[in-house]
Amino acid sequence: MTRVQTSADPVLDPAVAARLTRDAAGLVAAVVQQHDTGEVLMLGWMDDEAVRRTLSEGRVTFWSRSRREYWRKGDTSGHVQYVRSVALDCDGDALLVRVDQVGAACHTGDRTCFEAGDLGAVVGGPE
Repeated sequence: MTRVQTSADPVLDPAVAARLTRDAAGLVAAVVQQHDTGEVLMLGWMDDEAVRRTLSEGRVTFWSRSRREYWRKGDTSGHVQYVRSVALDCDGDALLVRVDQVGAACHTGDRTCFEAGDLGAVVGGPE
């Protein structure tokens, strides 16, 4: 699927679009967080259209880099992400999408995509 918009299609607010710093593929990272607990659920990728849909529809939409198509979280799994807020980081290259997650966030069935195991980092800080 090609990401093409016609003049009749809604577009991302130009003021929002101007604040985004996209990678070479036209994407920004979207960190998804459970709104009430702060739990980091997953990372996805969005282009302007996915951002527009996420901001205007109340559900999170991503651009699948592997399938090259849009996907709205929960449409096939039922594990829906309802948008509570969307914030842009200081560099404009990452979004923080706070959601109410219904069911698992990860395609593996885990609550988050970060349950695969700790990498064993040395814990720092003052002693």
